[in-house]
Amino acid sequence: MYQSIINGCSFEIIPPSDICDKFNKCSKIEKEIANQDVEVREDAFFIGDLGDIIHKYETWCELLPRVEPFYAVKCNTDDPVLRLLAELGTSFDCASKSEIEQVLSLGVSPSRIIYANPCKQKSYIRHAAKQKVKMMTFDNEPELDKIKLIYPDAELVLRILPPSNFKVQCDLGIKFGCHPDKAIDLYQKAKDLGLNVIGVSFHVGSGAEEAEAFYAAVKEAYGVFQLGVEFGFDMTMLDVGGGFPGQKDAPISFEEVAVVLNDALDEYFPAEMGIRIIAEPGRYFVASAFTLTANIIAKRMISRDKIVGDGSSDQCVSGNDEPAYMYYLNDGVYGSFNCLLYDHAKVKPSLLQDNVCDVKFTSSVWGPTCDGMDCILEDCVLPEMHVGEWIYFEDMGAYTMCASSCFNGMPKPKCVYYCAEDVWYNLFPVEEDCVLERKAISLRPIKDHVPENIPAIGTNLFIEALIVEA
Repeated sequence: MYQSIINGCSFEIIPPSDICDKFNKCSKIEKEIANQDVEVREDAFFIGDLGDIIHKYETWCELLPRVEPFYAVKCNTDDPVLRLLAELGTSFDCASKSEIEQVLSLGVSPSRIIYANPCKQKSYIRHAAKQKVKMMTFDNEPELDKIKLIYPDAELVLRILPPSNFKVQCDLGIKFGCHPDKAIDLYQKAKDLGLNVIGVSFHVGSGAEEAEAFYAAVKEAYGVFQLGVEFGFDMTMLDVGGGFPGQKDAPISFEEVAVVLNDALDEYFPAEMGIRIIAEPGRYFVASAFTLTANIIAKRMISRDKIVGDGSSDQCVSGNDEPAYMYYLNDGVYGSFNCLLYDHAKVKPSLLQDNVCDVKFTSSVWGPTCDGMDCILEDCVLPEMHVGEWIYFEDMGAYTMCASSCFNGMPKPKCVYYCAEDVWYNLFPVEEDCVLERKAISLRPIKDHVPENIPAIGTNLFIEALIVEA
């Protein structure tokens, strides 16, 4: 077992991945809880499996070989996530000046960034121009006027509305994307201004629930793409956006999406056309990599059965009542569980403790703030739990920590990272002559095309790792 300190982040290499994943995860949680107890603390925390992200990248390359992933930074902005993805070779979808700065600070080339926000602040366009981030999306005429004034050399991608007759977790079409019938007007405007339109983009919606949505969107994009060619633009790129599932219990699997998307691309944008295909996956890369563990800080028992005159539950429980329990955790909807409000997510509690009692009770789970809306689970079934015990929630990597706040003075959970040693050393093998006693190690880069001037963040080009034997 080794401990590795990566740019100040807690990171541990654990035994090989052929050990049960659940055992690894629970072991990591229990170890971190033990560390918390030593410090007389009960803070909530994340554990992040970098091996899961690596596996997702390898799966993407295998199943969507023609599609370049531009990771949607907004989904999870934690530094080790971005550093690992940069090392693996992904590019980045940024939506603001701050996100662009964060990615560029890793040494990523501006050519590996698309500014995928159709409605941009003028100063942010100016910043993109200064940093030579040329690719950016648009879906309206005023945006073209701004770009002409500030960054006339930008490479523009027209974002269109995809067909809306498919189920999605978050419908982005209510805010962004021009109707395909209006594309002709935007092309004409761009041509009149002398701007450079290079492609078409769409986003079927975050958390797509029907794989066929991708086929329909590609088909629609083809028509708009060909219209751009007729206008004389050098159309070289298709951006198929996001919406890719990132966890096992999603309504559709990534494999299903890949089959449908590949079929659509082969039909409408075959390889011989030479069109560059990119995508903007977010939750796909990070959702299943993170697990949140929270502490039960308080508990109440109420009557489930007895209703008083005003319709509320009587909190006095008699021997004839079946009790219900309210559990209060030290993270809630103003923190990591903001995904319940903003991402329409559903969460499932899991227990570390072996509860031999088969009796379960109607329960509700609440956050720590003084707001009555801070409810994580309004109705669930749990065995009786006690103050000081822990509950963990899997698949908490997407749109959670990135949007959390410290409302009511509640701290954000920290994150500790780990990776199975066979996965890690397959990518970053240790030199045989390296002495593992507080010695800086040399690690082999996995991408030959990585520029030599990129600062250390992952291998000998990307990381300055200090390995100490545990």
